[in-house]
Amino acid sequence: MNGSGDDERAQQEAWQAIVDNYGDRPALEEPTPVELDLDDPVLDDPTLDDPVPDIASPDREERYLPPPPPPVPIPRGLRGLAWGGIVLAPALAVMMLLVRFDLPTALDYLLVGWFVGGFLYLVSTMSQHPREPWDDGSRI
Repeated sequence: MNGSGDDERAQQEAWQAIVDNYGDRPALEEPTPVELDLDDPVLDDPTLDDPVPDIASPDREERYLPPPPPPVPIPRGLRGLAWGGIVLAPALAVMMLLVRFDLPTALDYLLVGWFVGGFLYLVSTMSQHPREPWDDGSRI
C-alpha cells in the first residue's frame, strides 16, 4: 500500500513540474558541424551517385511494355446526342453564367431539356444484365 502512495506522490510532483515550467523553452545543445575529409577515397566512388547497382537493374530487352491502349470510343447517333446533353448542356450554361450573357428563356429551357432528355435516354437504354454475369468487375 505504501508503493501506491509513492506512485501518486511522484505523479503529483511530475505534474507540478510540468505546470511550473509551462511555456519555458528547453535548453538545447548547439549542433556540431560535420567536417568532411575531401581526400577520402569513398567520396570519389562513382557508384555512390547511382541509386541502383548495375547488377540489379533489368536489361531493356527484359522489361515488360504493355500494349498501347485502345482508342476511346466516340458515341454516334442518338447516344452521342444524349452524351452531348449530359456534358455540353451544363458546360454551356455555366459558361454563359460566367460571361454574364443572358440567354433567351427558350434556349435555357432547351439546354435543360437536352440535359434531362439525354440522361433519361441513357438510363432507359442501359443493359439490364451485366455483360459477363460471373464477373465481379475486377480485371487482371
